[in-house]
Amino acid sequence: MGISRHRLEAGLDAIAAQEPAIARALDKVGYPAERIRDRGYRTMLRTIVGQQVSVAAADSVWRKLEALLGDAIPPEELLAAEFDALRACGLSRQKQGYARSLCELVTAGEVDFAALPADDEEAIEQLTRIKGIGRWSAEIYLLFAEGREDIWPAGDLAVQVGMGKLLGLTERPSEKETRALAESWRPHRGAAAVFIWHYYQNAAL
Repeated sequence: MGISRHRLEAGLDAIAAQEPAIARALDKVGYPAERIRDRGYRTMLRTIVGQQVSVAAADSVWRKLEALLGDAIPPEELLAAEFDALRACGLSRQKQGYARSLCELVTAGEVDFAALPADDEEAIEQLTRIKGIGRWSAEIYLLFAEGREDIWPAGDLAVQVGMGKLLGLTERPSEKETRALAESWRPHRGAAAVFIWHYYQNAAL
């Protein structure tokens, strides 16, 4: 689902009205594009597949999983698959453990991607019960797949570096400092995160 372009721009306009640094940066680099992922189990499985490998390698593993288990890659089918069959697809022992943890929680109804808690912190707590899914991965899922508008991944290195650059700080702020600096941007911190990634990646600056 993600945050729509209209909501991204409205959120950034609201922040820019109170934060001159955001207003100046918006003038320089413009609004970011939407970042949207599908909601549900497959997106989280894709996150696990993509951890610590290149995009090309993750795509290759994903295609092999689809060929083995079908396009939907049903959790029940993955749980029933042989270790060697999954390894042949490119899933290491560790990633198989993470994938099985996800599938077990989904099939048991302990993680329901159609009905995650409305409270962001409660949703993060539920998602991080999946082995291999830390706070950052949970936040990225909630921001890009659910479009939650106040998610603020303060532990993200690019957000920290971008925040320091944006505000003209002499040193990269810590996670705690990055969280505190954006406190007044509630409830639009998700839009701010998308913008800061956009700003950080702008080669002209």
